[in-house]
Amino acid sequence: MRISIAVLAEDFTEQASVSNWPLRLALVAVMIAAIALALWGMRRGWKARAGRQAAIAEPPLLIESDIAGLPGISGLYVGSATAGQWLDRIAVHDLGVRSRATFFLSHRGLTIERESARSFVIPSQALRQVRADRGVAGTVRGKDSVVVVTWVLGDHLIDTGIRADDGAEHGALLDGLMAIVPSDVADDLPDSSERTGQGRE
Repeated sequence: MRISIAVLAEDFTEQASVSNWPLRLALVAVMIAAIALALWGMRRGWKARAGRQAAIAEPPLLIESDIAGLPGISGLYVGSATAGQWLDRIAVHDLGVRSRATFFLSHRGLTIERESARSFVIPSQALRQVRADRGVAGTVRGKDSVVVVTWVLGDHLIDTGIRADDGAEHGALLDGLMAIVPSDVADDLPDSSERTGQGRE
């Protein structure tokens, strides 16, 4: 019995060591090429989107003196999209780049200080609506887990999604933003239940 097991083990070792290296290398090369092609296609699509959105104005940039002494709320910048079209992510001016961020609220508006991406300001006079929703810019999360800020940038209406790390601060961020939305803004905005392609539960 021991001899049979030893023979089987030797056969298995020999079979496992036999390999068609040319075929294996060819398959690896095909896989690498497919991944590279997919990444190239994504990059080309992103550049094409940025080209189509070239008319979108650059948002006001962060001025350090404007946030000096203000308490910041740490969280996540989810992204920005054309208002009412949650899949139409904005590619220009780093607005579509998901990043860690710190949020500052004042009477001037919302300042978004970002890591590894451009920081900018949403002026209070540009605000049109603030709501809690599932997501924005093709990103869907839990119910009411994203604060979506609808604002005017040049001639474009933008939805920007942000969320705080802490639940209490998330609520404070939502309430604070609602408090600085101008009272005389137009209310003919795209229906919020259609923005993420899903209604509220």
